[in-house]
Amino acid sequence: MSKASEILRIAAKGDGITADGRHVAGAVPGDIMQDDGTLQRGPRYVEAPCRHFGKCGGCQLQNADEQSLADFVTSRVANAAEGQGIAVGELLPTHLSPPRSRRRATLHAISSGGKPLIGFREGGSHKVVGLTECHILAPELFDTITALRQLLARRRGKYAVDIELTLVDQGVDCSLKNLPIEGLEQTEGILDFARELGLARLTLDQGYGPETLWEPEPATITLSGTPVSFPSGAFLQATSDGEEILVNDARAWLAEAATVADLFSGLGTFAFALAGKTKVLAAEAARDAHFACKSAAGIFRKPVHSIHRDLFRNPLQLDELNRFSAVLLDPPRAGARDQVDLLAQSTVERVVYVSCNPSSWARDAKKLVDGGYRLEKLRAVGQFRWSTHVELTSLFVRNVAE
Repeated sequence: MSKASEILRIAAKGDGITADGRHVAGAVPGDIMQDDGTLQRGPRYVEAPCRHFGKCGGCQLQNADEQSLADFVTSRVANAAEGQGIAVGELLPTHLSPPRSRRRATLHAISSGGKPLIGFREGGSHKVVGLTECHILAPELFDTITALRQLLARRRGKYAVDIELTLVDQGVDCSLKNLPIEGLEQTEGILDFARELGLARLTLDQGYGPETLWEPEPATITLSGTPVSFPSGAFLQATSDGEEILVNDARAWLAEAATVADLFSGLGTFAFALAGKTKVLAAEAARDAHFACKSAAGIFRKPVHSIHRDLFRNPLQLDELNRFSAVLLDPPRAGARDQVDLLAQSTVERVVYVSCNPSSWARDAKKLVDGGYRLEKLRAVGQFRWSTHVELTSLFVRNVAE
């Protein structure tokens, strides 16, 4: 018979783990799993602020206190390094984004009994949770959801709409996919919606690709003081405070680098932060992001040379890498296996690796360490508050041969 056991930590998928290795859904450190299977709450359990918690898939950890959240985010990153046998020079303080700070989100809208439901999907399900409150989204994004609900309430028939919301310089950029607009009345209605809400842009995709229906002035996102054109659906760091932490680490660690290759550069989040005395090569596979970065660099005369290049199919080769004193890479969740293989063989002095997946990062980090780098600094970043999604910044420095 099992005995009462304390929850010691939170596992990668959000379950609590006891000393004897049992996983307990919804448990946090300090809770006690009784021998009859009931859960006795401990001092680090808090009441979830949102009524949708436990059903909505947007959050998994709202019942954990601030220290438990920070410990979870930190351990995800530190354990990933430890699992690969990588020594960490300095583990920097973890950053957690505050509530209601998320500036981008993908949601879904469906008709249910003639009424619209708009929200995130349930955990492990395609069912949509109709949000009446949200403690992670920026208020401007939630206000847009409220207005969309009113707009869709006037429509008849079934629909299943994908919604992308992003907070840009001019306001909310709203993209709707699979919402048919037929006739003058519906067209005028959705234009009135965009106008009255003061949207920065409204984009519709009715099966033929995205088309801009409303954009009073070009949508931009300012990156380290440089306004950059924002293509609909482009990648952006989830919170502005999280972006600031990532950028400040990159600046501090690469301040003395004369030349930097920014790989998987996107719109230029890091390229424009580093550009000044430093000359930056920005390599990006997404054509619209590449052109946005290139155009902004030209208009504002930044020392950023933007190239269109798929680094999965065509990574920078050794002769190219060895021209740079430092490399920064911020790849997708899969990591950068082939590019890191070459980087490990290079003469590049410093590598800053920003990641949204501790597992693929650890795999790549092991290759860098085996190739003669040491992990000097590591920071965990929790931009996706109350979720199990964790990001990080890291600095690798090439060992000097004695």
